[in-house]
Amino acid sequence: MSVRHSEASRLGEGAPTPRGSNTHSAAVLCVVCVLGSLLELSAGCPSVCVCNLTEADCSGRGLTALPPLALLPSSTHTLLLPNNHLSALPPSAFANLSSLERLDLSNNYLDNLPGGLFRELANLSALSLRNNSLTALDRDLLQGLGQLRRLDLSLNGLSAVPLGLLDETQGLTWLSLAGNRLHALERAAFEPLANLQTLRLGANPWECDCNLRDFKHWIEWLLYRGGRVDALECTLPKDLRGRDIRGVPIEISPSSAQPSRRRPRLMRRGSAADCVKQRYRPVSVRRAIGTVVIAGVVCGIVCIMMVAAAAYGCIYASLMAKYQRELKKRQPLMGDAEADGDAEDKQISSVA
Repeated sequence: MSVRHSEASRLGEGAPTPRGSNTHSAAVLCVVCVLGSLLELSAGCPSVCVCNLTEADCSGRGLTALPPLALLPSSTHTLLLPNNHLSALPPSAFANLSSLERLDLSNNYLDNLPGGLFRELANLSALSLRNNSLTALDRDLLQGLGQLRRLDLSLNGLSAVPLGLLDETQGLTWLSLAGNRLHALERAAFEPLANLQTLRLGANPWECDCNLRDFKHWIEWLLYRGGRVDALECTLPKDLRGRDIRGVPIEISPSSAQPSRRRPRLMRRGSAADCVKQRYRPVSVRRAIGTVVIAGVVCGIVCIMMVAAAAYGCIYASLMAKYQRELKKRQPLMGDAEADGDAEDKQISSVA
């Protein structure tokens, strides 16, 4: 029996393995790998969120505070937190999420965001703060977002954009400030946006006075280089209400140059002298080129006039010199004629 068993075992070792068993083993291995990945994701995803390899969806959960984001997989590129009840965020809310590329915080109740909140999101390319309760922004809020391309700040209560807010977002291509309480903007706040292609500013109560003039010039520059800007309709003064600011003359409003008793509120942020003092030069690329051309023409005309005046002076001087020489030549002849006349008078007198 032992001999037969050993022979059978040797025959079994030498027999070929069925092809179906290999396929079954591979299928089992794939299932085990998938189950392992799912277990890893479930272990690294907050209970209120739904996660996959690259996205964590925590939207519409009624959250009043952030879930434990430290549990998110390191491969997470998108974090969705819209339609919740978030009203405040701690300064280190997004620490250790450097792989994040898209962050959506829209439709919440955020009203005060600390400076440097997104400092560690170096790879973030899209940020949405749409439809919150923001009334003011810290100038360091967007610090560290050098890769940001899209920024949505629409439907808030913003009345100003602080200087320095956009200094580190020079790669921004799309920006929305629509639906806020903006009545004027500082041109200097938008100067760093050399790559901006789309700017949305509609549904704001724009006051078309001298305080908006420099920003109007910057908008003209943006349009000149191929950018897109939606309609900016004036709310004040009444005679410009409903007009697109891009069609308003450079002076913007007569009341901005000459204070009027009928509209004293238009000058509340500065007098006409302040507006002239703060005027930006050059106003735009087109106007700068036009100014150079006009200055060149004027200088050319002045130079021609100076050359003509110099030539006229030279001709006049030469003619006067020639006249003086001829006059000197004639003086001796006139003296001889007078001497002959005197001699004849003397002879006549002697005969008499």
